[in-house]
Amino acid sequence: MIIILLGIGVVMFFNSPLYNNNNTQSLPDGVTEGEGTSIMEVGNQEAGDRPVKTFNLTAQETEWEIGNGETVNAWTYNGTVPGEPLRVTEGEYVRINLKNELEVPVTIHWHGVLLPNKMDGVPGLTQNSVQPGESFTYEYIADDAGTYWYHSHQHSSKQVDKGLYGSLVIEEKEKEYEQDEFFILDEWAVNQEKRDLSNMGGMMMGGMSGDGEADTKQMYDTFTVNGKTGEAIEPLVMEEGETARLRFVNAGFQQHQLVFPKGSMKVIANDAEKVNGEQGSTNVMEIAPGERIDVEFTKQTRDAAVIAQKTDVENAEDMRIPVVTKENADNPTSDMDVAASTDIANGVSYGSEKLLFEETPDPDVTYNMDLSMGMNMGQGMAFQINNEIFPDTPPIQVKEGDIVKVNITNSGRMNHPMHLHGHRFQVASKNGSAYENPIVKDLIHVKPGEEYTIYFEANNKGEWLFHCHDNNHADRGMVTIVDYQGVYSPFEIGEKYDNQP
Repeated sequence: MIIILLGIGVVMFFNSPLYNNNNTQSLPDGVTEGEGTSIMEVGNQEAGDRPVKTFNLTAQETEWEIGNGETVNAWTYNGTVPGEPLRVTEGEYVRINLKNELEVPVTIHWHGVLLPNKMDGVPGLTQNSVQPGESFTYEYIADDAGTYWYHSHQHSSKQVDKGLYGSLVIEEKEKEYEQDEFFILDEWAVNQEKRDLSNMGGMMMGGMSGDGEADTKQMYDTFTVNGKTGEAIEPLVMEEGETARLRFVNAGFQQHQLVFPKGSMKVIANDAEKVNGEQGSTNVMEIAPGERIDVEFTKQTRDAAVIAQKTDVENAEDMRIPVVTKENADNPTSDMDVAASTDIANGVSYGSEKLLFEETPDPDVTYNMDLSMGMNMGQGMAFQINNEIFPDTPPIQVKEGDIVKVNITNSGRMNHPMHLHGHRFQVASKNGSAYENPIVKDLIHVKPGEEYTIYFEANNKGEWLFHCHDNNHADRGMVTIVDYQGVYSPFEIGEKYDNQP
């Protein structure tokens, strides 16, 4: 009887909208064909009389010491995880020369940076992937001060997982903080093979718990901060009473909740946008995959302390940032207690100082984005937008100047941090309730059962990705394109360049 019921269930599932067996690998016609201008001719920028900042990045294989006596085979920019830190000043013209010494194609995407479409680093959409032994130069004006990061967008579920990422800071011309530190959080499969979503037992059942992270928790066994784990994590050195700006990026695919000593921190920016409003007594920061959060941190005493992953998840002990003075820098902090947790501050806890829209605008385009899970024949689990997987997901079709409203609903059982390239959007409401203080972002973390309404202006012509930044989900379909009328991409998925966006 059980076998019969299971059989009926399988048949019903494979005949439901959740099942998808479309293996088409070409972009929608409006993206690659039709009258108009190539994205290669749109939004061109030149240095003019601006200062030029030049960097050279080499993608290369590295045996990386992650800590605890463990070494991983990593793919890196300039031989380290994270890659070389990039810092520029707002208004400078940035030139980055990428050389590929790996045996696979790569690119660089400038996460969160507002730049010309052809510099966005998406293979098959804005460029061809950079082949082994070849080079590519990225150039753009660094106009918007804030916290950013860079990573490969070629088969990013694998390449970012192996370490192809680094930090990017566009500093204000007048710095607010003398001490300014960057921390990139990540997860690795060190003592196990990374599990494959095509046959991950227990994920669907784990999703029933409402956790939203059943897949990533099975995939990885080690947490890192700036490429190191456990006692190998470099301490933050500050003296009593000093205040610093701490910039956090989550380069992994699992959300993290960091606990700070009570009364020591306040959030000051989110996705490169300054925040305002009362913050209460929170000492826990939740950061979604792909998200950037800046905090102001004050060292309250001369005693050592820790900023640490909340202890309610497996491997939490790996993610502990010691906070020490020069005097006690050599004292161990591994047995130090994590502070008790209070309220959690996440990416939508505080409104933005500068809004895109003072009032809720009347949209020219409305797009309903339903995020769900399904199956793809021979491929296992699929992650869908409006019951389709990329590149067959319906694009968001816009004209330059349009006001675009997107209603995002997560009807699946996994978390989906949705990231829009080339634009900022304003988060207007959650689950039908309007925010008194709206939030300006480029990534919104949509958990199971949640619904957000966002608005953005179509003010950066091109063909832009909008996708889940759990790149394992994007790899299995949760990607669409903001498709501007009058422009097209001359590139193709796959083909001789093996473009895998």
